[in-house]
Amino acid sequence: MDYKVYTDEEIEQMSFETALDQLEIIVEQLESGNVPLEKAINLFQDGMKLAKKCHIQLEDIEQKIEVLIEQDGEFMKKPFEQNDEME
Repeated sequence: MDYKVYTDEEIEQMSFETALDQLEIIVEQLESGNVPLEKAINLFQDGMKLAKKCHIQLEDIEQKIEVLIEQDGEFMKKPFEQNDEME
């Protein structure tokens, strides 16, 4: 499947899932090795924009996640803290 070129504004409006799908298409094309150099550079640049968008969205979601913990028989909300093991 060929990657459709998107404007910066279109990338900004994409859902996480769409951006990730487009990033996967770019990776497949680059890994195939059958891409002319100029197109490969453009694909790489778009891939970086898509990866940045996905990263920002994941960080935003991580900040919104709260963990319920039980303490003294009551449930309390606690901000999500990423373990070093997960990085």
